[in-house]
Amino acid sequence: MCLIAVRWQPDGPEPLLLLGNRDEFYDRPAAPLAWWEDHPLLAGRDLRASGTWLGVTRQGRCAALTNLRQPAASRPDAPSRGALPVRALVSSDPASAVLEALRPEAARHNPFNLLLYDGRELLGYQSRDDRILRLAPGLHLLSNGDFNAPWPKAEALRAALAHAPEDDAALLKLLEDDRRFEDARLPHTGVPLPWERALSPIFIRTPTYGTRASTLVRIGRAEVRVVEQGFGPEGPLARTEIAFPLRDPR
Repeated sequence: MCLIAVRWQPDGPEPLLLLGNRDEFYDRPAAPLAWWEDHPLLAGRDLRASGTWLGVTRQGRCAALTNLRQPAASRPDAPSRGALPVRALVSSDPASAVLEALRPEAARHNPFNLLLYDGRELLGYQSRDDRILRLAPGLHLLSNGDFNAPWPKAEALRAALAHAPEDDAALLKLLEDDRRFEDARLPHTGVPLPWERALSPIFIRTPTYGTRASTLVRIGRAEVRVVEQGFGPEGPLARTEIAFPLRDPR
C-alpha cells in the first residue's frame, strides 16, 4: 500500500480501524479481496509475485505493507516484499516475535514498512533503519516514508478523519481525494519532481500508475469487516464487502 491510516483503541468497542490506498502500475495483475485457498487469510493478491499488501485473518490479525520510496536503494533482483505480510499473518507468534525474526533478513528486500496487529499490540517495522516501533493508542499515518512522517497526503487524511462521519462510505470517500500539493510541501525522495507531484495526492491518477484499491478494515470485539473498492485506469471497478465473526485466537 502507499497510504495507511490506522486508529488503534485497545479498550474501545472497535480496537482497530484501518483505511488504506494501494497504488501500483495498472499493468501489474492482481486479484481482488478474497479468502485464499493456500493460506488462512483474507487479502487481495499480487498475481505476479503471489504476495499481498494488506490482509486479515479470522482471529483478527492484520498486516499491511508500504514500500519506502528510496530509488537509489532499490534492486530489481530483490525478493518480493509482498511475502512479508503473508508471513506475518499466518504466524501465531506475537507481533514482536514476528518482527524480531524478520530483522536478520529484512535487508534482502527493497526498503519497506510493515504494520502488524496481533489482536493485542500494534507494532511497526522500518527496514530503512531496522527499527521496531511499539505504536501507542491513537491515530497513526503511514505513506512511503517513515511511520508518522508528515507527508502532505498523510496530514491531509489525518485532518479529514478528525471530522469525518464513522460510516464506511464516508470513510472510503476520504481516500478518493486527488488534490495535488504545492511543490514546497513535497517530500524529496529521489524521484523527479514531476513524479513527486503526480504521487502527492491521497488518490493517484496517471496514465500508467494509480490507486488500484481503497480498503477499509474494522476489527471489533466480535466481528471483522473489510470493504475493498477496486479502481482501474478508467475509474471504479467492483466493490467487495466481507464480514465474519472474530474467532478466538486459541
